[in-house]
Amino acid sequence: MIDTIIYFHGFASSSDSTKAKLISKYIYKNHRKVTIHTPDLSNNFEEAIFQIEALIKKSDGEIAFMGSSLGGYYALYFSQKLQTKAILINPAIPPLDGFDTYLGENKNYSTGKKFILTKNDIKFIRSISHKKFKNHDNTLVLLESGDETLNYSKSISYFEGSSIDIVIGGDHSYSSISDKLIKITNFLEI
Repeated sequence: MIDTIIYFHGFASSSDSTKAKLISKYIYKNHRKVTIHTPDLSNNFEEAIFQIEALIKKSDGEIAFMGSSLGGYYALYFSQKLQTKAILINPAIPPLDGFDTYLGENKNYSTGKKFILTKNDIKFIRSISHKKFKNHDNTLVLLESGDETLNYSKSISYFEGSSIDIVIGGDHSYSSISDKLIKITNFLEI
């Protein structure tokens, strides 16, 4: 049984995102025995990985991972590493095609804090992926075909064999999340 859910926000975002708050509120209200963490991850990828690893060490029982976009990339990596369940929402997938467009100065959408993304940062984030995805039975992928940032058809190919839910239309923020909360908790069996 899942005791802890760790939800990762996307690139240049925070735990203050609409999805993070909606998911946390739903889990807290309907599944009080499950702890949900929505950490504010560092804009620095190496620091974010250290944060995640520390949170995993502190968490009790069986952990499931959730994430949106880059947060889905993190959830993918750690769920495969620990062979646990994952919910991936419009996830970024290896090798993070197009991520080079973020080289240079960026601004966190939630905090307004500016940060620099270097080639070494991108090299690092690309290095934390598994050569082959093998955690199909434990993975639910939620996609919207109208995602303007990521190509949903690449995700379909990458996650072939996993449980994949596609909504026609939508956008990168995954606007249909409130319609999928029961599906998410059923998949996690909580």
